[in-house]
Amino acid sequence: MLFAIRCIDKPGHAHVRADNRPAHIDYIKAHGNQVVLAGPLLSDDGQSMIGSLLVLDFENRAAADAFVAGDPYGKAGLFSEVVMTPFRKVFP
Repeated sequence: MLFAIRCIDKPGHAHVRADNRPAHIDYIKAHGNQVVLAGPLLSDDGQSMIGSLLVLDFENRAAADAFVAGDPYGKAGLFSEVVMTPFRKVFP
């Protein structure tokens, strides 16, 4: 089942994102079979990372929740908000 996960960074936490990015990238790569897409959300001017968007394929919600709980960004307290929603890909 696919899950869309939208994470918004806490204001003033760019240093937390930068400090934890290598561990986060390694974590994403380690779950490569489940990652449909992943990348940063950007500010309106496209210059700053303000969050993350992931579409993941897991057997169930519990597995997706476990992935989110293990993400180094989340463990470091980067996010002010995390919203996970089941998702169905229609296009392309």
